[in-house]
Amino acid sequence: MRIGATATVSVLSLALITGCGGSDDDSKESGASKEAGASSSPSTTTAAKALSTAELKKLFLAKGDVAGYEVDTADDGSLPKSKSEVKTDKTECAPLAHAMAGLAPGDTDASASYTVTKTPKAGASPDDASLEDALNVEITFVGLSSYAGDGAEKAVKSVSDAIAACSGGFTITAQGEKQKVTKVASVKASGKGDESVGFSVASDMDGEGTATINTEVVRVGNAVSSYYTVNFASFDSGKAAPVPTAVIDAQLTKLK
Repeated sequence: MRIGATATVSVLSLALITGCGGSDDDSKESGASKEAGASSSPSTTTAAKALSTAELKKLFLAKGDVAGYEVDTADDGSLPKSKSEVKTDKTECAPLAHAMAGLAPGDTDASASYTVTKTPKAGASPDDASLEDALNVEITFVGLSSYAGDGAEKAVKSVSDAIAACSGGFTITAQGEKQKVTKVASVKASGKGDESVGFSVASDMDGEGTATINTEVVRVGNAVSSYYTVNFASFDSGKAAPVPTAVIDAQLTKLK
């Protein structure tokens, strides 16, 4: 395990492993199902009213909602709180960076985020664990956002458009640190909700290879949820940890 490179691969990922906390921010429309990485159902948007950040926080998963996972909704200031803290060198790539950071991918001030961590196997002793075992932790950063009118559909479309526009990579600057994304690609979405889109990013590890990380964005009515899943132990393999379907299902149950 290249520990130094792993530790610097991404300010977003580093924030997840050093202190996971919640944050909030004061696809092609219906044809997305024809593209790799996206699925959708016909539009059901009406004159929808956006939920507030406070209302979104009430929809967070809680202890016991997902078997085998621990939920952390604490706000310890380790992750970006607003879009002003997450910049991209290419404007069209901003929706991807925002989804990865648990921020709203579209135009809204109503957003909130928290983390869900897969529970370690029973019997594992922290004293006996190797460094690689310690890094073998699956963390999903969940972001919720809500929109008025057709804003949620536009948010998903902005992500879908960005996957194609940013396939050659882009650079994220978050909390004063830079992360170089060398490649963006569509991945098969779960097909959950009214529409969903999945993508992977390959991030440079200080010149010592790349780490691949998956994100999925799902719309239910006028609410959008994003899921950015990291497992540091998988970085050397070049394989991305899959976004856990159980977490998506549990969250969507609360959003419907």
